[in-house]
Amino acid sequence: MRVGGLLVAFAALAAVVGGIWWSNKSKEAAANKPSPDAPPKILEIPEDQFRKIEIRKTDGETTIVEKKAEAWEITAPKPLPVDQDAMNSMISSLASLTSDHLIEEKAEDLSAFGLTKPSVEIIVTLADGQTRNVLIGDETPTGYSYFAGLRGDPRVFTIASYTKSNIDKTSNDLRDKRLLKFDSDKLTRVELDAKGQVLEFGKNNQNEWQILKPRPLRADGGMVEELIRNLRDARMDLSFPEEELKKAPSAFASATRVAVARVTDASGTQELQVRRDKDNNYYARSSAVEGVYRIASYVGDALDKRLEDFRNKKVFDFGWNDPTKVEVRDGDKHTVYEKSGDKWMSAGKQMDSASVHTVIDKLRDLSAERFPEKGFGTPSLEFVVTSNEGKRVEKVLIAKSGDEWIARRENEPSLYQLAASAVEELQKALSEVKEAAPEKK
Repeated sequence: MRVGGLLVAFAALAAVVGGIWWSNKSKEAAANKPSPDAPPKILEIPEDQFRKIEIRKTDGETTIVEKKAEAWEITAPKPLPVDQDAMNSMISSLASLTSDHLIEEKAEDLSAFGLTKPSVEIIVTLADGQTRNVLIGDETPTGYSYFAGLRGDPRVFTIASYTKSNIDKTSNDLRDKRLLKFDSDKLTRVELDAKGQVLEFGKNNQNEWQILKPRPLRADGGMVEELIRNLRDARMDLSFPEEELKKAPSAFASATRVAVARVTDASGTQELQVRRDKDNNYYARSSAVEGVYRIASYVGDALDKRLEDFRNKKVFDFGWNDPTKVEVRDGDKHTVYEKSGDKWMSAGKQMDSASVHTVIDKLRDLSAERFPEKGFGTPSLEFVVTSNEGKRVEKVLIAKSGDEWIARRENEPSLYQLAASAVEELQKALSEVKEAAPEKK
């Protein structure tokens, strides 16, 4: 009896487990099943199966892109490099081409929808040699969508205008529009010939940008990176009508020179010449790409800079890397603040951390209003700041010249004129440094 009872219990348990399994599988199948109200798919092709796409336009050129090795290339109307991101976006739209509505299941007259002679025909060739022809016909009477179908398929669909824009491309839409093709991470030199000066930037041992020409100077790393970013983003503006684009070479020839930029990475040196016409339109010619092109005005403005625009106006380089030691010499008074763990000490006494940090903040904020060539006298303030785990030691002297305060970094010829208010706030912060309050028992 006991064995029989166990068998009955086991059978009951198996039935429950099986029921749960079947219920879960049914729910999973239902979740994966498309909704009956979902718009039907026109195409559904794995993206890795695309090998060639031909875009034929009734009133325009035919564009052909082919996959060679692992990269796409434009082969018609003429060979051009492809913007891989733009290409991948179009393939993604074609691979899962969804309609808005199914209009006709078996249309007898496709000409009524503009599909007998479509305005656009996109021929997709797959890895196995098979093709799919997507037809785009007339705009629907209500607007904002177009009739579409597949060659050899009697169904008629509508697709949204944005869907048509995603797949109806020209060679100008798909081509690589970059005017310079360099690796930002591997740049070793950047040159800028503008405003009557030739500037050259290189990196120091700390991998920081420095000005090399017209003479060695500290550079504002953020400004140099912004220059590099704008050079990297310099692109052809091909949004104008074809007739306007053809005028670019003559416009460039008669325009005023703005700047010449050169970038050097592991692959060599590339050059970009930028000019501006009387209507403030910018044109560019690159050594990396054939032709002359209109470019965005922000690129031209980014190159129209002077030496002072790239100079580092900050007196100290420690930035947000908090120092571990600050030495202050104010006249005959010499004070040293040194960090021990999370405490600031001076002459064996624990100092109030907040008041020491206020001094550090004032030092961090010291910035040049301009760069005078002379005027530095006898220093009245001296600071030695140690940071970056002892690897960076900066010594700065500050002297008063009439009503002005001028700073100089040790072993550097540059002078920094400081705002009087900034020096006064620094002096006030120094006077308010105090010992830490006794710990309460």
